[in-house]
Amino acid sequence: MSNAPLMPMATAVWLVENTTLTFKQIADFCQLHEVEIQGIADGEVAKGIKAYNPIISGQLSREEIELSSKDENRPLQIKSRDIEISNSEKKIKKYVPLSKRQDKPDSALWLIRQHNLLKDSQIARLVGITKNSVTSIRNKSYWNYNNLNPKDPVALNLFTQKDLLGAIEKAERRIKRERKQNVKKESNLTS
Repeated sequence: MSNAPLMPMATAVWLVENTTLTFKQIADFCQLHEVEIQGIADGEVAKGIKAYNPIISGQLSREEIELSSKDENRPLQIKSRDIEISNSEKKIKKYVPLSKRQDKPDSALWLIRQHNLLKDSQIARLVGITKNSVTSIRNKSYWNYNNLNPKDPVALNLFTQKDLLGAIEKAERRIKRERKQNVKKESNLTS
């Protein structure tokens, strides 16, 4: 992978307009030819290209530019190119092909049978169907109940094993909490 800055031509335009660096230094940093940098300075190359500030984007520091400005033999050093990509765990609703739409009710049935401690709302959220659909599948009143085949939703890639384990843990905590409340109520009634 090259070590050129993002948008090298726009960065070169900014460096020509805002620094006293030599054409060679700018050319080497932006991985362009010195003649292109000369053309930018003369206004013949990069017409209409908006200058891109490499300091704001974090690719260069003012100190780096100053050090290279004082010594024309010193090349500019680009800062780390590692861009942090946040992994926000928001689910994006995606189109489900017709051939895969039956997988959701099948998966809901699988979850009801395999993990009956999950609430209907948890199953609905995991699988991506309505709570009413899950309730009707649980009550065997779903319109297409006789044609449902339980299928593992993780294997169908509807959600991850991590999502399933998180939902199960949440359900177990809820059940423990409800048991404690019931024990508390019974002890209050007997005393």
